[in-house]
Amino acid sequence: MTTAVPDALGSVGDYTLLERLAPAGPGDLFRARDTRHGRTVTVRILPESATPDDDVPPPFVVEAQRLTRFTHHNVTTVFDAGVQGGRAYLVFEFIKGRPLAAEVHGQPMPARRAVELAVQVADAIAEVHAAGFTQAGISADAVLVTDKGHAKIPISALSSASGFEAGPGARLRDYRAPEAPAGREADERSDVYSVGSLLY
Repeated sequence: MTTAVPDALGSVGDYTLLERLAPAGPGDLFRARDTRHGRTVTVRILPESATPDDDVPPPFVVEAQRLTRFTHHNVTTVFDAGVQGGRAYLVFEFIKGRPLAAEVHGQPMPARRAVELAVQVADAIAEVHAAGFTQAGISADAVLVTDKGHAKIPISALSSASGFEAGPGARLRDYRAPEAPAGREADERSDVYSVGSLLY
């Protein structure tokens, strides 16, 4: 029996767009096919306003390209980033799962399971900091739990000095460090505060 191939929604770079996903962040989000490597990926195409100069990649694209060298089993892998047609795009690992908030669904988790996920998140954050990045957007909505039960920090929430941060859609206010509402730049200490809030 053969499976029908879904109609493509267009393409960007080497990626054929197959299905529009709920964005939970800036721009448009798609499930796509990587035609070079034959794998399913997620492509985020950012708004035109994010790329003011068509000839110069915005800083967060440069940072995303640097992140292609960063791997951790609890952090979404970045595969590619670039600019096409005046719009920046990011390509990263396609994950089947749901937000931690849905996993918790407003009730206390079993202690063993809570500790398991907490260790995964803390280890991921430590590796992110060691690589010179801050997460700057950790919350129960930003952390995903895969179908196999592993925690994943979406790469779209990572930030660095270049300012690539989680966009609209993530409910962050209950997890942000006190300096965030004041407009001060997030750093590693902000992440530690947010992880503590998440664990609580």
